[in-house]
Amino acid sequence: MASLLFMATVLESAIAQLSTNHYAASCPGGKAKVAEVVNTWIDNDRTLAPSLLRMHFHDCFVRGCEASVLLDVPNGEKFAFGNRNSLRGFEVIDDIKAELEVLCPGVFSCADIIALAARDAMVAFGVPGLNWNVPLGRRDGNVSSAAEANSNLPPPSANFDSLKTLFAGKGFNVREMVVLSGSHTIGVAHCRTIQSRLYNFSSTEATDPALRKSFARSLKRQCPFGDTTTVIKMDQSTTIDKWNREYFENVLDGKSLFISDNALRTTFQGRHIVDEMEEHDSPFTSEFAAAMSKMSQIGVLTGSQGQIRTNCRLVN
Repeated sequence: MASLLFMATVLESAIAQLSTNHYAASCPGGKAKVAEVVNTWIDNDRTLAPSLLRMHFHDCFVRGCEASVLLDVPNGEKFAFGNRNSLRGFEVIDDIKAELEVLCPGVFSCADIIALAARDAMVAFGVPGLNWNVPLGRRDGNVSSAAEANSNLPPPSANFDSLKTLFAGKGFNVREMVVLSGSHTIGVAHCRTIQSRLYNFSSTEATDPALRKSFARSLKRQCPFGDTTTVIKMDQSTTIDKWNREYFENVLDGKSLFISDNALRTTFQGRHIVDEMEEHDSPFTSEFAAAMSKMSQIGVLTGSQGQIRTNCRLVN
């Protein structure tokens, strides 16, 4: 109990050192520059918005929000199952960092860039009401591990209890877990992530019976047996990415891509929240914004911890 209280005190102390005004004196134009660069990239490629959101999530869930996901090191996080050949947006971060190094050399952390870029990307994506405060002052970590990423990132095959345990370990309750899962209303997935669900689900069922049969047939047309490279939309109910509550309707209808998505409806607690998020007056967007602000403060390094990288891909 004493050790838990100590850890909580350390965490609260780190969060207390974050501030939305952190760069007001040291890099006054920094936040605007991040938004400017992000807007340029999203204008050219709208699919980068969910990619940058996903990058932020994958960074924060492994060692905290300290930009370890950006490091180009052997067996680093980029090689983890959930990241390899699927995580995108690194060039956007490189571009932002290059601009900031001209504007205020050695001042703006890569961890803060990821956090701001995720928020600014979703604003540029054009979601009404989807915005959140991003307190700043994070510093960059020095270690990146694929093994740690594999054990900390929720896999697409996770059941409800596994998800609950993983999210609780990061300080989230079940409601926040369900809300954050709603980010799957946009973005894409590789066919490799659903191969077992479609063709090798169990010893008695080749295809997951939780999938609506017509939906399973559609997925099999897009992802033939053995296909590990094709990319398909997360939300199959729309032709273009659109932020809405249909993800939750898809979960209820057996039309969600991952086993982990379907898991949200397999318990009374989870289904109740999914039902609420699917309603016409759904609080999904506002609660997602609040959960993102909270997520951006997981395990942050502040003060003299870590460093401010000059190149986001390399330790100084």
